[in-house]
Amino acid sequence: MNVPDSMDLSCAEKFSDPFSYVVVRQPFTHDLSIRLLQWLETEDSWKFVETDFYEQYEFSFSDVSLPENFSFFRDSSYLSSLKSKFETLFSVSLREQMDIVAHKLVSGHRIRIHNDYIPGHETHRLTIQLNRGLRDDWGGWFVLFDGSNPENIHKIFRPLHNTALGFAISERSHHAVSPFSGGERYTLIFSLYEDFGEERPDR
Repeated sequence: MNVPDSMDLSCAEKFSDPFSYVVVRQPFTHDLSIRLLQWLETEDSWKFVETDFYEQYEFSFSDVSLPENFSFFRDSSYLSSLKSKFETLFSVSLREQMDIVAHKLVSGHRIRIHNDYIPGHETHRLTIQLNRGLRDDWGGWFVLFDGSNPENIHKIFRPLHNTALGFAISERSHHAVSPFSGGERYTLIFSLYEDFGEERPDR
């Protein structure tokens, strides 16, 4: 399958404190990022999900009929190439499994501080923002913390269109999204799983 658009992770900035994370500017070509955003804005497969620490709309790429021009997200050669890029980015060996989901926040939504750590589940995550004209006073900022105390903020990231933040999931990977009060905030989430071989230690 010939895939003209890919994901560029070569210019990632890498950080190790308070946990391993990377920041990528323009992971997609501009054209692909706009086409993806237009699709998310018109897709009708969104399902509302509410838990004790977040509320949002979401859907999995495996549960919907992808438009033909995005079918490469299910192509084995494309996913294999993407996995190799992730392995280089995070300096790990990863399993073939890769989950891709879309998230949408609207006014009143937020994601409270958490770390995503569940033994035996995903070990790495890459989040890509796809948004149109978000105002700073609307919130929806991605926040990293130095620990579980929400007052210990490490860094705050604006949800700029076509930017990405990836991180290794552990008991230390505390993060949140500040309360959102306007428009629509879209994110693509790529979940990855480290390959530990025969032994799978408790992370």
